[in-house]
Amino acid sequence: MIKLSPFFIVLLLNINCIAQTDSTQKKIVFQSDFRFRLEHDFNSQKANGTFRDDRSRLRFRFRFGFNYKLIDWASFGGQIRTGNLNDQQGPHITLGGNGGEFSTIQIGLRKAFFKFKKNGLSGWVGKNSFPFEKQDELFFNDNITPEGVAINYSHHFKHLKAINNLTIKGAHFIIKSNNSTFNKDSYLQGIQLVSKHLNNKLTLFPSLFYFNQVSNIPDAKGSYNLNYTIFHFGINYKMKHKFKVGLDYYNNLSNYTSNDSITENLKNQKQGLVVNVKYGALKKKSDWLIQLTYAHIQKFAVVDYFAQNDWGRWDYSSNNATGSRLSNFGGIETKIGYAFSNKFNLVLRAYYIEQLVKIGQSKENGYRIRLDLNIGF
Repeated sequence: MIKLSPFFIVLLLNINCIAQTDSTQKKIVFQSDFRFRLEHDFNSQKANGTFRDDRSRLRFRFRFGFNYKLIDWASFGGQIRTGNLNDQQGPHITLGGNGGEFSTIQIGLRKAFFKFKKNGLSGWVGKNSFPFEKQDELFFNDNITPEGVAINYSHHFKHLKAINNLTIKGAHFIIKSNNSTFNKDSYLQGIQLVSKHLNNKLTLFPSLFYFNQVSNIPDAKGSYNLNYTIFHFGINYKMKHKFKVGLDYYNNLSNYTSNDSITENLKNQKQGLVVNVKYGALKKKSDWLIQLTYAHIQKFAVVDYFAQNDWGRWDYSSNNATGSRLSNFGGIETKIGYAFSNKFNLVLRAYYIEQLVKIGQSKENGYRIRLDLNIGF
């Protein structure tokens, strides 16, 4: 995360005024959103068998971005957000928890990119959203914007019933530069095939992700590095009456049996399974959304501090690092939402998680309830 000067923020806002004079061309588009959150954690057991204190928080997030069209097939853009600059997973600010009595809020640069799209070929360079198909944040957090290059090629089949569209996606993202050749960086590479069938009702998206020399603990606090070679298979199907079902399977193909830094009971904990059933979507006024998700994520099925931080309050604060450690758990998420308009909705979520393999005297667990008011403009 990059800290912004007040001058840069004022400059972004002034661009808006300039863009108003060029309304016929509409080269610049602005996006902004605000979230207000009520969150309550309770009955959360630690690894030593004691319980964490119950916790209630009021939180918010604000983001502002733009996209400027250079020519028909190319544009550039950027986005700023609130939040701890050292926490890639967590842009939310806790009311009364910012380090001072009504002190000012940190703002950082979340996106800065050039992108193109022409004749089925598209991509971007810089810092932008995760480009691969996914159904949730259990593998990669929506708040994290990787840095590198992504490229896609998509082809629509007009006369085939078996397959409607095929897209190949690839990317190389630099996690940590070592000021040497590219192969010595800590990086993430991914390739994915997305195919749509049965009039776009069925989507298949097998993937392979390779994480090179990733620290076991974020923020350079780790004691050893790991490689992850994660095969992923995703599928979702749109049923009648706004129902949709989905499944994700993860399998880390890397072998850790000779790694003395990993305890024996965790060396083969490398698979994950996520199943969800969904009704509706929050796209327009009066829409409802109801969703149930079951997750079984073993320790090394994902890189935990790149995944979601929603399901529980397990983190790396005891290592003096920012980031959640939400793998090695099984749990359930229930979600219900209502749309007051196409960019104004209310979402209630409830979670229960329990550790799969205990790392102390007892298995950790936890309960969480969240209520989000989301506004976009």
